[in-house]
Amino acid sequence: MQAILSVTVPFFALILCGYLAAKKGVLAESAIPGLNGFVLFFALPCMLFRFGMNTPVLELLNPVVLTVYLASALLIVFFTIAVTLSPRVELKDAAFGALVAAFPNTGFMGVPLLVALLGQSAAGPVICTILADLFVTSSLCIALARGHEAMSEGGSGSTSKAALQAVRGALSNPLPWSIALGALASISGLRLPGPIDTVVKMLADAASPVALFTIGAVLWRAGQHAHTRTPVKLYLPVALIKLFLHPLLVFLLGAAAHALGTPISSAQLLVLTLAAALPSASNVSLLAERYGADNGRVARIIMASTVLAFVSFTLLAWALGVRP
Repeated sequence: MQAILSVTVPFFALILCGYLAAKKGVLAESAIPGLNGFVLFFALPCMLFRFGMNTPVLELLNPVVLTVYLASALLIVFFTIAVTLSPRVELKDAAFGALVAAFPNTGFMGVPLLVALLGQSAAGPVICTILADLFVTSSLCIALARGHEAMSEGGSGSTSKAALQAVRGALSNPLPWSIALGALASISGLRLPGPIDTVVKMLADAASPVALFTIGAVLWRAGQHAHTRTPVKLYLPVALIKLFLHPLLVFLLGAAAHALGTPISSAQLLVLTLAAALPSASNVSLLAERYGADNGRVARIIMASTVLAFVSFTLLAWALGVRP
């Protein structure tokens, strides 16, 4: 446990630092989008490019890992919508709630944390989960939200059109392209020239601390821009689905696949389970704000999952026998 805490405490401490810096005005609110942009368009792509370049392609796109993780994510999405849909929570808000229930913070937090806990071999399965969530989980939930919006307004838009727009949004995200470029470099054996490689390494090394700091700042900003007061019963159950039901489902489906003889190893199953146990992706609050969903509810789900994950994630890693 002490070894696990020596890894997890600094990660969550940096999130707290970002939150307090924004709250106390040390980091101006106007600077948060720029900080987020640096992580999203410079630091994280370089980090993922390096991991992609040094990871075999079949580990980046393992079909069994993708199937297990996607099946779990889709079940969580539809289950969360089913149990939260109500006159108070319409389909658009239920869809974004389902997205934070199924979309862990693998990009900003999961890759560096799980690699620190489990070693370089964890990168491949985590990158699989990023691709699945960016292209399928988020696209599905945004399509459901936009489809509901179009129907409620009597517009001509359809769910399929909304899904297409969501996929286009995923394609505009630099993270999948950086993974693809890394995989291409892995296949071809190409390496960057010395000075360029040094720049990429410097940006990649900045990704983890700056991303964690940014998570805290984004969480504070999301709370400031919430326009509604959300009762605990409307957000805490979704945070608990994220932290407990999601990893349990991933573990059960992965264990069943392993028992059936499919090529998913115990190590890959461990990575997938811990990835699912991460708190909700903080940037979903920005998506909810952009699409006019109940950002107050989404922000509180993310905040609750992030605070509780310090205990739940650490205990799960200990229970699963992780030895950093």
